[in-house]
Amino acid sequence: MAITLLNPDGLPEIDAYRQVSVATGSRLVFVAGQVSWDDKGVTIGEGDLAAQVERCYLNVATALAGAGASLADLAKLTVYVVDWTPDKMPLLMAGIARAAEALGAAPLPPATLIGVAALDVPEHLVEVEATAVID
Repeated sequence: MAITLLNPDGLPEIDAYRQVSVATGSRLVFVAGQVSWDDKGVTIGEGDLAAQVERCYLNVATALAGAGASLADLAKLTVYVVDWTPDKMPLLMAGIARAAEALGAAPLPPATLIGVAALDVPEHLVEVEATAVID
């Protein structure tokens, strides 16, 4: 496995992700920001942040698989949420939990959450981009 996830002493432990990933692989995989589209470009979960988060993570997993990688190879995630406020965290976590259950694995690499005014189309509430490392 090319990725080791850590929570070093001196940093807080976050349930949703690990603070550090150490990559020892030889190939980088960059996944474009994934929105809640199905394979035909139809938005899944319009108006439902948790459903859109779930679909974004499922799309990240599909993109990784296409490159010969998996969630275990994730080194970093960046999550963009429209009109972010802390009260949306339960919905974000619910979507991640549902995706983890569907995929049989939790995506726990370091992650950055960024609140944005808007995304590419008005019905998209979240976008997730990923970086993975594989041998």
